[in-house]
Amino acid sequence: MKHVTLPGGEVVASLGQGTWKMGERAERRSDEIAALRAGVELGMTLIDTAEMYGDGAAETPVSYTHLTLPTIYSV
Repeated sequence: MKHVTLPGGEVVASLGQGTWKMGERAERRSDEIAALRAGVELGMTLIDTAEMYGDGAAETPVSYTHLTLPTIYSV
Protein backbone atom coordinates (compact mmCIF):
# COMPACT_ATOMS: atom_id res chain seq x y z
CA MET A 1 0.00 0.00 0.00
CA LYS A 2 1.31 3.41 -0.91
CA HIS A 3 1.19 6.17 1.68
CA VAL A 4 0.96 9.96 1.57
CA THR A 5 2.11 12.59 4.03
CA LEU A 6 -0.53 15.06 5.19
CA PRO A 7 0.36 18.74 5.65
CA GLY A 8 0.80 18.16 9.40
CA GLY A 9 3.35 15.40 8.79
CA GLU A 10 1.06 12.45 9.46
CA VAL A 11 1.59 9.48 7.12
CA VAL A 12 -1.61 7.72 6.01
CA ALA A 13 -2.58 5.10 3.45
CA SER A 14 -3.18 6.63 0.03
CA LEU A 15 -6.33 4.54 -0.44
CA GLY A 16 -9.07 4.72 2.15
CA GLN A 17 -12.61 3.58 2.82
CA GLY A 18 -15.65 5.81 2.75
CA THR A 19 -18.67 5.41 5.03
CA TRP A 20 -21.16 7.66 3.19
CA LYS A 21 -24.13 5.25 3.26
CA MET A 22 -23.10 3.12 6.23
CA GLY A 23 -25.13 3.01 9.42
CA GLU A 24 -28.46 3.76 7.77
CA ARG A 25 -29.94 0.27 8.06
CA ALA A 26 -29.36 -2.12 10.97
CA GLU A 27 -29.80 -5.19 8.76
CA ARG A 28 -26.66 -4.18 6.83
CA ARG A 29 -24.48 -3.69 9.90
CA SER A 30 -22.68 -7.06 9.80
CA ASP A 31 -21.82 -6.60 6.10
CA GLU A 32 -20.59 -3.07 6.73
CA ILE A 33 -18.39 -4.21 9.61
CA ALA A 34 -17.01 -7.07 7.51
CA ALA A 35 -16.23 -4.66 4.67
CA LEU A 36 -14.38 -2.27 6.97
CA ARG A 37 -12.40 -5.09 8.56
CA ALA A 38 -11.47 -6.53 5.14
CA GLY A 39 -10.31 -3.12 3.95
CA VAL A 40 -8.10 -2.63 7.01
CA GLU A 41 -6.63 -6.10 6.53
CA LEU A 42 -5.72 -5.03 2.98
CA GLY A 43 -4.00 -1.90 4.28
CA MET A 44 -6.79 0.67 3.92
CA THR A 45 -6.47 2.10 7.42
CA LEU A 46 -7.77 5.53 6.39
CA ILE A 47 -11.52 5.59 7.08
CA ASP A 48 -13.50 8.64 5.98
CA THR A 49 -16.58 9.44 8.04
CA ALA A 50 -18.53 12.56 8.94
CA GLU A 51 -21.51 13.57 11.06
CA MET A 52 -23.70 13.94 7.99
CA TYR A 53 -22.90 10.47 6.58
CA GLY A 54 -25.70 7.98 7.18
CA ASP A 55 -27.77 10.66 8.90
CA GLY A 56 -25.18 10.75 11.67
CA ALA A 57 -24.88 6.99 12.08
CA ALA A 58 -21.85 6.26 9.86
CA GLU A 59 -19.52 6.07 12.86
CA THR A 60 -21.53 3.17 14.32
CA PRO A 61 -20.21 0.43 11.99
CA VAL A 62 -16.68 1.77 12.49
CA SER A 63 -17.05 1.53 16.26
CA TYR A 64 -18.29 -2.07 16.00
CA THR A 65 -15.26 -3.24 14.02
CA HIS A 66 -13.19 -3.39 17.25
CA LEU A 67 -10.07 -2.64 15.25
CA THR A 68 -6.94 -1.05 16.57
CA LEU A 69 -6.17 1.66 14.05
CA PRO A 70 -3.53 4.36 13.95
CA THR A 71 -4.38 7.77 15.39
CA ILE A 72 -7.51 9.38 13.98
CA TYR A 73 -6.86 12.66 12.20
CA SER A 74 -9.43 15.35 11.61
CA VAL A 75 -8.85 17.28 8.42
